[in-house]
Amino acid sequence: MITCKSEAELERMRRAGRIVAEVLEKLCERAKPGVTTASLDAWAEQYIRRRGGVPSFKGYRGYPASVCISIDEELVHGIPGRRRLREGQIVSFDVGVIYEGYHGDATVTIGIGEISEKAKDLLRVTEEALRAGIAAARAGNRLGDVSHAIQVTAESQGYNVVREWVGHGIGKEMHEEPQIPNFGQAHRGPLLCPGMTLALEPMLTVGDYRTRVLDDMWTVVTVDGSLCAHFEHTIAVTEDGGEILTRL
Repeated sequence: MITCKSEAELERMRRAGRIVAEVLEKLCERAKPGVTTASLDAWAEQYIRRRGGVPSFKGYRGYPASVCISIDEELVHGIPGRRRLREGQIVSFDVGVIYEGYHGDATVTIGIGEISEKAKDLLRVTEEALRAGIAAARAGNRLGDVSHAIQVTAESQGYNVVREWVGHGIGKEMHEEPQIPNFGQAHRGPLLCPGMTLALEPMLTVGDYRTRVLDDMWTVVTVDGSLCAHFEHTIAVTEDGGEILTRL
């Protein structure tokens, strides 16, 4: 069942979202060559708890960390560890926070030092696809309009859209109805109404859009080892498009 949030609920989600945004901003500042992903995760957990939040991901279905950190061909759910970041990599940070019983969830992908022109373009287009989806999240539109806007933005610029992993509703639970594919037909699906809260998360690849899960049972990679990128915001549907809840 798709629910619409009250203004009081939206305010709690804004507070959760602000903590998410703060963590992402600081992770991007701290992500330098030589830094371990485990140290970034440990810092993020401490920061979230100091701000009065709880990491959404820690222990979720057994996930062992507070932040998903995925590198190069890793799409989502990369587990932080002893790996050190290297110049030229692209890295996504996926952060979730619970604050006063409500979730915020967002992701950003960045380059470490100097990255290739292709990687820069992939990041640009993936973020542009997210903006297109947010703009389409207007009351009176259909969910398919959001999915279609993301797909058209990506594919018109030569990138493939991952099919197996999708966005989702969010609120008291991290994953609520509806599922939100990053591809689809316009004017189809549930009607969007003010107060619906959604986590939009375009995931694009340079090569094959198919993915597989590594032996750790969490890390998702592209089947052909091609670069991929992931951007996400938690938003609330309004008459004018999505209000971004996970920003400063």
